Amino acid sequence: MDKLAGMRITGGQARGIPISTGRARHVRPATDRMREAVFSSLGERVLLARFLDLFAGSGSYGLEALSRGAEGGIFVEKHAQAAAALQDNLQAVCKSMGLAGPRPARVVRQDVLKFASGECFNLVFMDPPYELIRAGQPALLARAGEFLAGGGVLVLELPADLDLPQTGWNCLRRIGKSGTNEPSVALLERT
Repeated sequence: MDKLAGMRITGGQARGIPISTGRARHVRPATDRMREAVFSSLGERVLLARFLDLFAGSGSYGLEALSRGAEGGIFVEKHAQAAAALQDNLQAVCKSMGLAGPRPARVVRQDVLKFASGECFNLVFMDPPYELIRAGQPALLARAGEFLAGGGVLVLELPADLDLPQTGWNCLRRIGKSGTNEPSVALLERT
């Protein structure tokens, strides 16, 4: 049974298109409600943005960005089953948007910590496993910062009980619940 049954793109041209994890059982999905709150907060920053979706899983953040007017981007996911489901999700979103030619985004099957790109992005989505962010938040934030263009925003999903970095980042907004391992999202910009 797909863990994302009933989850869909919440806005833009591909609104209503289902999101699937296929056989990937490790994926912790961003809920529709959370994505709606994040994209409401991002507003016009999404239009024509280039994005990087790290620890992409089902691709829900990047797919939502495409649907809402992002120019394109890259999804990075190391797990084969998640990457396959993500490729199917990307195809469905692009078809819904009438994009029959070259895709505005691509899926890279690689470990985020080994991924390299000469490109900087306006939006970086990062939704790492909670145990990984608890163990290495500074390193993960530094990694995300390598890809962020000047004036860009890092959208970081993390446990609500985890404190945000004190240096190098400015929190524009924190969204979500409170409590241990409850999901929250921080919209961050580099200082």
